[in-house]
Amino acid sequence: MTTLDAIPGRFAYNDDHEAFRRTVRSFLAKEGVPHVAQWEEQRLVPKYFWRAAGEVGLLCPTVPEEYGGPGLDFGYNAIVNEELTYAGVPAGFTLQSDIVAGYVEHYGSPEQKAEWLPKMVSGEIVTAIAMSEPGAGSDLQAIRTTAKKDGNHYVIDGQKTYITNGQNADLVLVVAKTDPDAQPAWKGMSIILVEATREGFRRGRKFDKIGQDAADTSELFFADVRVPMTNCLGEEGKGFVQLMSQLPQERLSIAIGGQASAQKAFDETVAFTKERKAFAGVVFDFQNTRFVLADLKTKLQVGWAHLDWAIKRHLAGDLTNEEGAAAKLWHTELQWEVMDKCLQLHGGAGYMNEYPIARSWRAARVTRIYGGTSEIMKEVIGRSL
Repeated sequence: MTTLDAIPGRFAYNDDHEAFRRTVRSFLAKEGVPHVAQWEEQRLVPKYFWRAAGEVGLLCPTVPEEYGGPGLDFGYNAIVNEELTYAGVPAGFTLQSDIVAGYVEHYGSPEQKAEWLPKMVSGEIVTAIAMSEPGAGSDLQAIRTTAKKDGNHYVIDGQKTYITNGQNADLVLVVAKTDPDAQPAWKGMSIILVEATREGFRRGRKFDKIGQDAADTSELFFADVRVPMTNCLGEEGKGFVQLMSQLPQERLSIAIGGQASAQKAFDETVAFTKERKAFAGVVFDFQNTRFVLADLKTKLQVGWAHLDWAIKRHLAGDLTNEEGAAAKLWHTELQWEVMDKCLQLHGGAGYMNEYPIARSWRAARVTRIYGGTSEIMKEVIGRSL
């Protein structure tokens, strides 16, 4: 059985990180991997799995001790991401731990932190962040969801789409326009906390995607949803600035998953080609097979070195928006190259969903889209030149 321990020369983590990795791997092997097929058939990861993960400390490692967390660094988040992805367990932990928790930690009031962070750490609640809309994806300034003031409340109206954890979410961070007339448009955007129990909030369909079958991706509707103005996350009108400031970590998180996914596909393909019979030998005996695998191994080696560099930069607080964009661009493009070539080396078997490479190949296609498309990443990097 292959594991990420086989990757030599990593330098992003210390002994405490690696001890934590063993805990994560053991938990996933026992509580996650045996149920993946069932969850994919049901097209949803059950909430009990979140609570089980919370009990062993897998959720929101960076949350301070005063709010129920262990107060660790992002390296622990990265390890959960690597192991979750390599094991092929489709739970949306990284959205809660790497993205939502960061917003609440950095911008939440003491009351908001005390109310929500302990429940996020324990897995008592599942969270989502609602940005994309049917007419607004990468261009967030084009969103149409509004949060209008009415006394000491906001009244939220709008529609969100492609929302990770949408069906399971107990709390949604909604990006809305609190000042629709503001110019430029980004100055009128805020992030509002919306509990799923609020009247007027409705979950739409869970999308039937081409991959990541058990991953919960949904549409959400808001019709005259009233929430107190104290549910505004941070200062009103600063939502866009808050979103931009958290992008390096979000995109690094996607890069980490992409690299781990690519490594798993490679490891499985090496094993497959050494067993698959062909012309009185095995597929691995062909020079073309070894050359393709050698090329991929080289790129993965470079990828791990770059990823550790980026993680260390982020741990030091130095990872820039452009560097985060570059990490997402490079590692997700590498992920797709590895997936496609590894599927090819599987031959006809690669097209069958019963083989892990087929499911991995389908799941990988979206990583060059969500969190900002590869084209947007190039725009971000290009503007910094």
